[in-house]
Amino acid sequence: MVDRKLLRLSATLLLIGIVVEFVLNFLHPGCVCTEQAEFTAYANSSIWTAIHLGQFVGEAFLIAGLLVLFFALGVSQGTPRWLGFFGAIAAGVSLALAGVLYAVDGVALKQATDAWASAPAAEQATRFASAEAIRWLEWGTNSYWNITRGLALVLLGSVIVWTARVPRPIGYLMSVSGLAFIVLGWVVGTEGFRGTPTHAVPTDAGYGFLFVLSIWLLIVAWRMKESVKAAPA
Repeated sequence: MVDRKLLRLSATLLLIGIVVEFVLNFLHPGCVCTEQAEFTAYANSSIWTAIHLGQFVGEAFLIAGLLVLFFALGVSQGTPRWLGFFGAIAAGVSLALAGVLYAVDGVALKQATDAWASAPAAEQATRFASAEAIRWLEWGTNSYWNITRGLALVLLGSVIVWTARVPRPIGYLMSVSGLAFIVLGWVVGTEGFRGTPTHAVPTDAGYGFLFVLSIWLLIVAWRMKESVKAAPA
């Protein structure tokens, strides 16, 4: 049995999370330029910490939507149950990594770039090296965050495709979105934030497919009858 109310809640949380992250990414200061210019933009930003706190909140909404989806699908046995269970675990791990990521990026990196920008000339090289090391830590955390989030999407998308408790194309879109985030995690881990097509393509694909499937899932949830029985999984 699919729980319609939980399915609506799941789709709503997913959509809110994506919209919040999109808006805050648009407000995020920075440029596709030298690291020194980026650090200057970070140091000059008065809303840097607030933006990253908001991004974490948006990610919390998104992950909550995935966890609610696990319960909404109501798969209680067989392989789909285990796929969903491990998908929920991966989602929880990704939220924990997101907390670390936004603490490193929103707090530690901000403090490091502020210290570099205000340091005497004799100390600037050392301060810059410290900020760069924190940046690399951000790359690593971001890489694992994207991989675990992508894994959660692939596993939960597989449950949808397997059971057809909501339209299978939603599951396919969710799985493709997850694969895009896994690729993005690998790219960030090997290249960092370089603004290259290898970074932009999986980012746009991951969020684009996730946005589409969230709207589709919300429409399905609102049009669904009070209870829906699916074939045994």
